[in-house]
Amino acid sequence: MTPDHSCIPAVVLIVEDEMMLRMSAVDMVEDAGYTPLEAQDAAEAVAILESRSDVALICTDIQMPGQMDGVGLAHAVHARWPVIKIIVVSGQLKLQDLDLPPRSRFLGKPLNAGEVIAEMRDMIGHA
Repeated sequence: MTPDHSCIPAVVLIVEDEMMLRMSAVDMVEDAGYTPLEAQDAAEAVAILESRSDVALICTDIQMPGQMDGVGLAHAVHARWPVIKIIVVSGQLKLQDLDLPPRSRFLGKPLNAGEVIAEMRDMIGHA
């Protein structure tokens, strides 16, 4: 008998250096019915993506410590894992100021839980 993978929730990787914001984003992912993973910066996110094949979407802040910001991470993910959907968030920058990869979406902070959940479901489907 083949296992039914349709009931396995999609995995969403949250990339956020501020712990309280990351915890809030994890709650949104869980409220949407998905499985959250967490990374504090782009390097940790890439390491997670290199070790897993089940990540459906990343949600990354733009401004993070380290050598790569969220926009750089979005482009790196799109180049290496083009099937992974991308949401980029920022409280300082606006969409028109950004060069995002195709099929990625921008959300401004503060994040609205309903809006984030709707975007995730639109991009990767209902859990």
